[in-house]
Amino acid sequence: MRTGPSNPQLQQLITELKSAAYSQQNMLWKRIADDLEKPSRQRRVVNLSRINRHTEENDVVIVPGKVLASGDLGHKLTVAAWKFSDGAMEKVTAAKGKAIHISDFMKQKSDLKKVKIIG
Repeated sequence: MRTGPSNPQLQQLITELKSAAYSQQNMLWKRIADDLEKPSRQRRVVNLSRINRHTEENDVVIVPGKVLASGDLGHKLTVAAWKFSDGAMEKVTAAKGKAIHISDFMKQKSDLKKVKIIG
């Protein structure tokens, strides 16, 4: 029997994502909530080098999991994720980009059609 994540902050984020999906009629939030509901072994873990390869200047990226510091960013972008390693947070801000939590990104009014999910 699958019970879902036991972390209360993650449970709250998943609930917020699902309610936003239905209130805004945008299934991007539902997709991210479904990815975060997976067991921790199946959640996405993405290195900065992979993000750098698949993005361009000023892109907006969502990682439904954790961002690790392996690699470098060669351009400015916004990365929203569930978790960041300390090194990843420093490298994103050093590249003049923004590293924010998914819940903070949800509160911003941005164009979701240009968002990339990486992982």
